[in-house]
Amino acid sequence: MAFLFYFEPMNYTCVNAKLFPADQPVLMADNRGYRYGDGLFETMKLVNGTIQLSNFHFERLFASMELLKFDIPGLLNAEKLHQDIIQLCYKNKCEKLARIRLSVFRGNGGLNDGDKTPAYIIECWPLNESFNQLNENGLVIGIYPEAKKSCDIFSNLKSSNYLPYTMAAQFAKENKWNDAIVLNQYGRVADMSIANIFIIKEDTVITPALSEGGVKGVMRRYLVEQLRSVGYEVREEAITVHDINHADEVFLTNAIFGIRWVKQFNDKIYPSVKTVKIFNQLIKTISA
Repeated sequence: MAFLFYFEPMNYTCVNAKLFPADQPVLMADNRGYRYGDGLFETMKLVNGTIQLSNFHFERLFASMELLKFDIPGLLNAEKLHQDIIQLCYKNKCEKLARIRLSVFRGNGGLNDGDKTPAYIIECWPLNESFNQLNENGLVIGIYPEAKKSCDIFSNLKSSNYLPYTMAAQFAKENKWNDAIVLNQYGRVADMSIANIFIIKEDTVITPALSEGGVKGVMRRYLVEQLRSVGYEVREEAITVHDINHADEVFLTNAIFGIRWVKQFNDKIYPSVKTVKIFNQLIKTISA
């Protein structure tokens, strides 16, 4: 029951503004992203030629690059990356509905030498219409117990250092779950392997504060802002496993799915009444 992504083979990738056949090698063995995880990535959704929440994605990317002390050249900016993404999606004939991965890494070489200029790779794959719809079959989730996310200045980044999430996703698959909760160093909820988590308690929507170590999700940011703008009480605070067990409803968010309803955690079964309302009010509109 784990998340299954099937993507048709790409025809082309974009590497530093140049198109290459997708089956052509483009990285050197001393690539710093490959060697050290010295990089970042953005996962975006394209709908009818438009990148959803593009401003949020590029704000996060460039703020993260500054935090990691990338030497960003003037020609590498949001407008240029946006153009390259759109061009690639049209080239691969997936401009109607697509998943995009933009990877940025700090050149080639060792830890203390080599090229420190950032480079990037763009990939894209077509999606089917189910990615614009709320799941009818609720997700089953559990806890990944083997790793704890630290709560530091790097914990909110969508970085290439993705091992805890990789292993959490594998653990979920082994246990026939759709996703797994990743805990922080204090044993509280950080996020999921591929999503942020929200719970609903009575009329309040609650999600772990960014200080709890989760990734600073773009869809999370959008939803927190929009829920407040239409009158929901939203709290960003510490969430425990006990809180999830006693929630009225639970849902997950990311840039590709928007919202996914969680049906079961441990022996607790959740309805989807308020989740459906939030999806129809705030998510369905940006997927139109």
